[in-house]
Amino acid sequence: MAYMSQEGYDKLVAQLHQMEAIERPKASAAIAEAADKGDLSENSEYDAAKEAQAHLENKINELKKTIALAKIVDMSRLSTDEVQIMSKVEMTNLTTKKKMTYTVVSESEANLKEGKISIHTPIAQGLLNKKVGDVVEVKVPRGTLKLQIDKITIE
Repeated sequence: MAYMSQEGYDKLVAQLHQMEAIERPKASAAIAEAADKGDLSENSEYDAAKEAQAHLENKINELKKTIALAKIVDMSRLSTDEVQIMSKVEMTNLTTKKKMTYTVVSESEANLKEGKISIHTPIAQGLLNKKVGDVVEVKVPRGTLKLQIDKITIE
């Protein structure tokens, strides 16, 4: 089961629709076009088109699985008492004194450019169930971060 926002769920459904309605027919057309070029035993274009179609079908199946297992989080029931999925956390790196803000989201919604980190990342795991004022030490590939939670909000 994957917890996610309504927005994240809607994006996955739109992505699935795009793949099924637009990309799948394109893949079939590419196979048909390559097949028209003659001998299939030595037709690398045909092999590449079939491989691309298989890759697309795998992506579609994975997306269907994710959507089927998705549980949409009722944002109105979330609390700002402690960090949980969908929490926006403002914190200070106590070593560098740098401010950081991340929203803890599902794996499929993670997007570092938007400040959304997967609940499975070391930082998110270290923050879960912590409260404002708590100082947490999080092991990351570059060492250990010492973070103080300044504010927890829900958007």
